[in-house]
Amino acid sequence: MMTAGLTGGIGSGKSTVARIFAWLGIPVYNSDQEAKRLMTENEELIRAIKTLLGTESYLEDGSLNRSWIAARVFKDDELLRKLNALVHPAVYHDFDRWKSAQQAPYVIKESALLLQTLSKQPVDKVIAVLAPEEIRIRRVMSRDGMERSQVEQRIRKQETEQALREVADYLIVNDGIQACLPQILDIHRELLNFAKLNSPL
Repeated sequence: MMTAGLTGGIGSGKSTVARIFAWLGIPVYNSDQEAKRLMTENEELIRAIKTLLGTESYLEDGSLNRSWIAARVFKDDELLRKLNALVHPAVYHDFDRWKSAQQAPYVIKESALLLQTLSKQPVDKVIAVLAPEEIRIRRVMSRDGMERSQVEQRIRKQETEQALREVADYLIVNDGIQACLPQILDIHRELLNFAKLNSPL
């Protein structure tokens, strides 16, 4: 089964695009959400995270202490790299398990860190959602109540637009001017054709 990777920076509208693909009947695996789930359910991963970041990584009820973790890793590149090195393999395994249970022409793997994981878990096509940085900043400030400096810090940790353009097979511009739905429908049709042409049946 073909896999299309869906990525985009914070505030680009990647999750909105993913919901539209799901509405079209395409199974979507949200890597970021599933990573958070695994970080509270996978005992081996939980132990490794506590060893790396300390027991403060988790609250008394077993949930992630997200603000505490974010405050540490987003100002320490090496710590963030080590955390990702623990989480990513668990997500790869979980995605493979999930994909094997799907029945569709293709599936979507949604991930903000897709480009960082392609060498370990390649996809057949890459879709990148782009939006001007100022629009992204305003969206996240409004959505999450974050300060501008916090959003800018997150953006600096993510892939640049140029990097996304260089890797992507398809681009979706979500700038509030160009309508997203026609762009998504065009890509969906192309992916269906691609999946059909490359089907082993």
